[in-house]
Amino acid sequence: MSEAQKTAERQDAGPSTVTGVDRFFRITERGSTFGREIRGGFATFFTMAYILVLNPLILGSAKDKFGEQLDPVQLTTATALVAAVMTIVMGVGGNLPLALAAGLGLNAVVAFQLAPLMSWDDAMGLIVLEGLLICVLVVTGLREAVMHAIPQQLKQAISVGIGLFIALIGFVDAGFVTRIPDAANTTVPVQLGSTGTLAGWPMLVFCVGVLLTVGLLARKVRGAILVGIVTMTVVALVINAVADVETWGLTTPEWPDRIVDAPDFGLLGQFSLFGAFGQVGVVTVVLLVFTLVLSDFFDTMGTVVGVSAEAGLLDEEGKVPGLGKVLLIDGAAAVAGGAASASSATSYIESAAGVGEGARTGFANLVTGALFGLALFLTPLLTIVPLQAAAPALVAVGFLMMTQVKHIEWDRYEIAVPAFLTIAVMPFTYSITNGIGAGFLAYVLIKTVLGRAKEVHWLLWGTSALFLVYFAIDPIEQLLGV
Repeated sequence: MSEAQKTAERQDAGPSTVTGVDRFFRITERGSTFGREIRGGFATFFTMAYILVLNPLILGSAKDKFGEQLDPVQLTTATALVAAVMTIVMGVGGNLPLALAAGLGLNAVVAFQLAPLMSWDDAMGLIVLEGLLICVLVVTGLREAVMHAIPQQLKQAISVGIGLFIALIGFVDAGFVTRIPDAANTTVPVQLGSTGTLAGWPMLVFCVGVLLTVGLLARKVRGAILVGIVTMTVVALVINAVADVETWGLTTPEWPDRIVDAPDFGLLGQFSLFGAFGQVGVVTVVLLVFTLVLSDFFDTMGTVVGVSAEAGLLDEEGKVPGLGKVLLIDGAAAVAGGAASASSATSYIESAAGVGEGARTGFANLVTGALFGLALFLTPLLTIVPLQAAAPALVAVGFLMMTQVKHIEWDRYEIAVPAFLTIAVMPFTYSITNGIGAGFLAYVLIKTVLGRAKEVHWLLWGTSALFLVYFAIDPIEQLLGV
């Protein structure tokens, strides 16, 4: 688009207000437009809206030490509220197209590891402590320093690994890839579809959605990812109305009986900051918080680097713009998630779907955050998008992020081996943190073996030592008797 066209587009939208917003978010400066930001905001929301169903399902299905369960309606409200507020705060304060919501994996830790040892209030108090500790690490500059200490090509490997990881999430969410339940009697742990073949209308929706989305991307159609999501949602609604579909999985594409549902804010503020110490003891609390911090710390690091790289926002040294603010907001999101009993909120790799749609600034977050805000009242309407219609976007974005693999020097083992482990371990263990840890440990080891240990930044030595503890946490807990 020429400068004249960009100027005309801004003038059409309203000169004074739009120009001020444009300057604040640096929309034109980053080569974007309001249209792209809006489409990106919608795409990000639709690819992560599943959390409105999944987070209450995970937290609501577990019992704490005293047999208490959290109310699913209240959990839905808390999940939507935290996502809406913190996504908007990230947009305004961090100016990155990086949405936040309750972290998958972290919510499972809360439900199945913390809650059985203590009350829900105590468990959420540990999440608040974890978030506060992350904020301290940001304020002291340590979290940002660690990110800057990572070699540029290892950062690119993180982006590639996340690309494969997010594609795998798409395949798994859609049911294209499933886990084989009797793994002990089979030769492979996963398979195609639920029976080794692709069957059923939902699978057809996913496959057609992937073909449609990549076809539109290849044709460079504006709004390709969003068009794919909306089109396949409409197709799914029609199929569900006329065909006999056994199950769509988590979300069924059907018009709800009611559109508006009243929010219930009953869980807000229901946490005990230090109650866990009395329930399980200091040593156990320290180990639990350490695991939470390390997971949240590096999941976010990988997500921020991956999304920023895909958006073309990294500078020549591979640094993220305004990183300090971004990391502080992410830490505050963990605090907010615990305080609202929604579990730790963190940056979402699904934000890459919005980037794939053209989002380059925090303005896209205003759209995503507003949709989460609407979800407080319109949850039945906004959760009709089945995973089979949203997941093709993740596969397409995985491809886009994978293209950065060309920047890695594969003939240099001190880079190639850590990069390979980073890329491979992320999808194979379903964890960004595990991939980063494997890459760090391999990088330090190979540099040492080659007699070039002095080239490793001291922060990478310290971080690798922490990862060693992280990977060996089970024997350490057994040694300490906790």
